[in-house]
Amino acid sequence: MGKDCIFCHLRDERIIGECDYTKTFIDSYPASPGHTLVVPKRHFATFFEATDEELLAIGRAVQNAKKILDEEFSPDAYNIGVNNGQAAGQSVMHLHVHLIPRYKGDVEDPKGGVRWVLKNKANYWDDKESTIRAK
Repeated sequence: MGKDCIFCHLRDERIIGECDYTKTFIDSYPASPGHTLVVPKRHFATFFEATDEELLAIGRAVQNAKKILDEEFSPDAYNIGVNNGQAAGQSVMHLHVHLIPRYKGDVEDPKGGVRWVLKNKANYWDDKESTIRAK
């Protein structure tokens, strides 16, 4: 347990799901309505440090959270994401998996999804078409 880690010291009222290995809760700064985080109970920073048991529990927790969010928010789709390391945007050094509900019309064109974290690489399909036309 990290002494100063906000995810190691969650208030019980924030938790919407829990098992031996994980806790699930609504993000305090949601990207969309229902944005949820799944965190392992053991304190470690990245997805790559998780044990097989923790990985399985995280996957199950994401599935369970989806059922809850489907009922409460009725999203049209989901993004699932993990930031591993500061260069990838990780700001809390305790593994956390984002389950972000998506809604039709929440962005003008969602094509490319998570690729938009690197904006100049996201629209690969236009580059691909340009390269094909140039040949």
